[in-house]
Amino acid sequence: MADEGLGLRERKKKQTAIKVWRTAVDLFLEHGYDQVSVAQIAEAAEVSKMTVFNYFKTKEDLLMGPMEEHVEDLARAIGERAPGSSAVDATRAMVLRKIAERDPSIGLSEQGNELALIQLINRTPALARRALLWSVRGELAAAQVLTEETGDGLLSAVAAAQLSGVVSALMSEHHRRILAGEAPAAVAADAAERAERAFALVEKGLSDFAVRA
Repeated sequence: MADEGLGLRERKKKQTAIKVWRTAVDLFLEHGYDQVSVAQIAEAAEVSKMTVFNYFKTKEDLLMGPMEEHVEDLARAIGERAPGSSAVDATRAMVLRKIAERDPSIGLSEQGNELALIQLINRTPALARRALLWSVRGELAAAQVLTEETGDGLLSAVAAAQLSGVVSALMSEHHRRILAGEAPAAVAADAAERAERAFALVEKGLSDFAVRA
């Protein structure tokens, strides 16, 4: 996020939060999530323990808080789509944009730390549960947007589940290939084509649902 428009105090607060988060990530990756305390993070970041909790409510937030900015990406894409655009159109456009930008939230980052974080989350039960809750929250948010527009809660839930599933499957496939040793650039090279095929699989069934008037 850009710092434009922020005052000096706000910029310093943001810089401190970023410093604490990066320090926590480095320690978690080096020693393991359960082996690192908030007090150790505060000491390494050269701030007080209270300062850490001023920015992050829990230890889990220290690692995963910034990632939660993407929880409602699907709901926003659907809610902001143009007239004549279906929910499938909006979701596909969002995914293709993220692929083009190599957005970490679609699993195409070239930063080694982000892949290591995914592995850390997957092997830490508390973090894996929270990641699962993200997926549920994102799907429910998308379903809510569709329900408010169409008035059909059941079909909205079905549509949201399918669209969320496509996004999750693509992201997981990107992670799997990169962690297996493929270069991120190679995975990204055919990511758009794979996304098109994935959305084509669900598009026929959802093509007439939630087309904005």
